[in-house]
Amino acid sequence: MEQYLSGVNSPAFYVIVALVLTFITLMCFIFLIKSYKAGVKLGMDPKVLKKTITASATFTLLPSISILLGVIALSGTLGVPFSWLRLSVIGALQYELNVAEIAAKNAGLSGLNLAELDMGSFVTIALVMTFGILGGVFCCIFFLKKYMNKLQKKPAQIDSDASASELKKPGFGAYATTSMFVGLCAAYIGAYIGQAMPGGGSNYMPIFVAVTAAVCMAIFEFLVQKKKLLVLENFSLAASMLIAMAIAVIVNQVL
Repeated sequence: MEQYLSGVNSPAFYVIVALVLTFITLMCFIFLIKSYKAGVKLGMDPKVLKKTITASATFTLLPSISILLGVIALSGTLGVPFSWLRLSVIGALQYELNVAEIAAKNAGLSGLNLAELDMGSFVTIALVMTFGILGGVFCCIFFLKKYMNKLQKKPAQIDSDASASELKKPGFGAYATTSMFVGLCAAYIGAYIGQAMPGGGSNYMPIFVAVTAAVCMAIFEFLVQKKKLLVLENFSLAASMLIAMAIAVIVNQVL
């Protein structure tokens, strides 16, 4: 175990990841400068642009806490550098944990169990996680321009005889996104319920944490939608995760 952890947290790995993230950070600053200059050229007020940049940077800090939590969650088994890289470029915690677990089980392990991991299984898990997320990159390279051109087209003339219900009817994309989200939630909740069953180990903690986080998220949504506390929308996910994790630690200590 110690040899494995020293390998996935080696100084060379840190240097490689730091170089990659430095390049991405510089690219972000270049785009920021180019966008600012383009805005000034279009006649936008520089004060408004600077205020927008400051506000965006401020509201980015709190939502990024959830990303930090993901790095912490993954670093215990996959090391800090790789977890840092995967959640700093593209990807999401839900995807990373799920795919890592699937890859580990298909590699012959019981899951992301630190006691069972070795460098061979780490390479397999890392490759599956990396190649699995590249679909979005290739879609952007080959199809994003066509998609953006379609979005920028002027909407077709609306039929004056169309009813209000027909105009408000959502398209296929809305149904597809909702279906995928419901399916993803069902898969996770189903797995947690299975773990809570006697045959699954009678582990109630995953489903307890999921329900706690869902309740917290529902409260935040109520405050945002009904009470118009829009500022809460920017960190509701991170806050729900932190609250659920904190309660889980407290309950685990008590029990």
